[in-house]
Amino acid sequence: MKKYAFYLILLLLAVAFPFYIDGYLLHVFLTIFIFMTMALSWDMMLRTGQLSFANAGFFGMGGYVSMVTVSSLEIDPLLSLIFAVVFAAAVAFILGLPVLKLRGIYFAIVTLALAHVFEVIAMNLEITGGSTGMVLPEAIFGGDMQLLYWLVLGMALLTIGISEFFARSRMHYAMHSIRNDELTAQASGINVSRTLIIVFVTSSALQGLAGAIYVQQYAFVLPESTFSLDYLLLPIAMALVGGTLSTAGPVVGAIFLGLISEYLRLIMPYGHLLIYGLVIAVIILFMPGGIYKPVRNIILNRILNLGGAS
Repeated sequence: MKKYAFYLILLLLAVAFPFYIDGYLLHVFLTIFIFMTMALSWDMMLRTGQLSFANAGFFGMGGYVSMVTVSSLEIDPLLSLIFAVVFAAAVAFILGLPVLKLRGIYFAIVTLALAHVFEVIAMNLEITGGSTGMVLPEAIFGGDMQLLYWLVLGMALLTIGISEFFARSRMHYAMHSIRNDELTAQASGINVSRTLIIVFVTSSALQGLAGAIYVQQYAFVLPESTFSLDYLLLPIAMALVGGTLSTAGPVVGAIFLGLISEYLRLIMPYGHLLIYGLVIAVIILFMPGGIYKPVRNIILNRILNLGGAS
């Protein structure tokens, strides 16, 4: 019950933000929701026991597919997002068939290599603009921040919904069993390959969507920035700080680290990354289960106390 009350509070705040905050804070929350999607999609794969490092690769791929379809095929930017999702899902399915036979560190290394391969391909194709990247005449929705906010919020809510579906359907038991003991799961009648493919394709498609929206927001792509390791490392840090193997953990981690990062950047322009790294390290060391449950309890207790006082 506490969990749903916490979700409701976050949803009400998210819906109210565009009406009460300025353009700067709106931009901050746009970034938070994008990284929230990345953190949740990474955590989905972790629930199967597989450590994937392909996040940045599918993020960049989605961005490039969206840009190419808009600039070369003159497709509407919103429609280009669908192309990005379908393309990322198709590539994940094709590559997942052989790659998902690997386990442990071998799977992690191969997925990290795939992300680099995607970047090299983007840098060497003429249609993608090569190493100089691509630029569009204008951002999606003509640069209207409120419309973009609703789009990004919708993506975040879609990701949360899929994550909760995985957590509350039969997929949860399949993913949990595979993570604990794959041989036992297979002996129990769970189709391990199908489960891994479904989760890998779904998470990759969401990462492609996040990348597509991100580049449409700024109307340009560069290989080194679009495939940046920031889109791998920061989502992982957010999931770890909030609490892995859940929906709420990465959500809280993304909000917390997103706000902390922006605040530190304002007060310490040249030293914020050091403090940011220390905050992450301290939380992971002393709160290995993440900050979600303590934060949830503090917020709900405050609200209950205010209600009782009134």
